[in-house]
Amino acid sequence: MIEPSIEALLKCTDNNKYKLCILAEKRAKEIANKIYYEGASAKPVEKKEISQALEEIVEKKITMNED
Repeated sequence: MIEPSIEALLKCTDNNKYKLCILAEKRAKEIANKIYYEGASAKPVEKKEISQALEEIVEKKITMNED
């Protein structure tokens, strides 16, 4: 089973797939850049960046501004 579920993710973005996609992509890039620039001092990667981003969305650690 895939966690978090698409239904849970969509609830966090008002059932808007576009918002979900953009939010996840931006956060995944931030995570990847952090890992890249920290180099060897970074923690070993346990999950892929996109998986981590999706988990943060479901946990409501990040949201999209409506600017």
